Amino acid sequence: MSGTVTGPCGKSGKNEEQEKEAVAAAAGSLTGVLEAEEGSDTDSDSYLETEGTHGLGELVTDTLYLRSCQAYSAVPASCFLRQGRAAELNLRYRGLGPQGARALASALTSNPYIKRLDLRDNGLCGAGAAALARALRKSSSICDVDLSENQLGAVGAQVVCAALMANPAIWKVQLAGNSLEEQAAQYLAELLLAHTGLKSLDLSYNQLNDQAGEMLGPALAENTGLTNLNISWNHLRGPGAVSFARGLGANIFLRVLDISYNGFGDPGASAVGEALRTNNVLEELHMSNNHISAVGALSLGLGLRINRTLRILVVSRNPMRSEGCLGVLKSVRGNPVSPLELLDFSDIQVNKEFDDLASSVKVIFPGLCIKTDAGRVDYRKELLAVFGPASAPK
Repeated sequence: MSGTVTGPCGKSGKNEEQEKEAVAAAAGSLTGVLEAEEGSDTDSDSYLETEGTHGLGELVTDTLYLRSCQAYSAVPASCFLRQGRAAELNLRYRGLGPQGARALASALTSNPYIKRLDLRDNGLCGAGAAALARALRKSSSICDVDLSENQLGAVGAQVVCAALMANPAIWKVQLAGNSLEEQAAQYLAELLLAHTGLKSLDLSYNQLNDQAGEMLGPALAENTGLTNLNISWNHLRGPGAVSFARGLGANIFLRVLDISYNGFGDPGASAVGEALRTNNVLEELHMSNNHISAVGALSLGLGLRINRTLRILVVSRNPMRSEGCLGVLKSVRGNPVSPLELLDFSDIQVNKEFDDLASSVKVIFPGLCIKTDAGRVDYRKELLAVFGPASAPK
């Protein structure tokens, strides 16, 4: 019986060590990673690429892909063979694995039609990401990539970020659910600093923590181009959350930010409030479930008193109670030029004082929607209208 242990991505322990050594040999430079990765693949698939350069059209691409699958012992994905000139290639949930990714990467370099590449949940791991990175680097057509839920880890993040930095045409990237931690954050920070063409980035459902926030914050401050960032469902809290919020204050491009389901707490909420005082571009901010109490809500409100751009603010599922909601609403009332269109306090219990203030604020801002968890109140009002005060259920 063999003593080889299979890793979580279907690789042997020996292969995992080889992969780590190959990446480590790049001396920490993202550009070096690409060069090392490209050199290591040259011998194995150069003949496949040469074959692809001798002809154009779908037939050549299909032939190249089938030969690649044979070379890497991968099962061909039938939908790729039916791709033709379609602009989107959807291969999510196909179980490609690293070998399937290597076969696909060789064929992608000869396909000039694909604009959106969806490889969500394919168990690519770092090895599969390394293979795809070279194709992404060379592609002149792909501009939208979804690599979510592929167990990329730091190794995958490193090579993918390097590829993205080398291809300014890619403007939308999804890396959700890839076990990205603080080690991956340094590569993401470099990406934010270098890739001015990147407009949309999804980093949700990862494990980016305090240290990651301290790296990403300064990068966000210097970023020039990103307009939509989703970093919800991570572990940003403490000094990392504060640093990230400060980066928001200095950013001049971001329009939509989702930091829901982190741990910003009151210090982070205060830092976000301070950022809203200086940020004059952000239009949509999601802060649900961030352990923000009434104290943090009042600090957040200070930014709303003078902000002139925020249209949507979602602070649902925070323990700020009526006191915090009142503070936020009073700040909005005190800003005669507030552009707010939606204030979402869902799943926060509010009292009659809040309801009265909300009614008066809507008179001042008729276009503002104030969302609360008021289903029970509305239901009782309907019963009163039907049964009368004496007979309505308690």
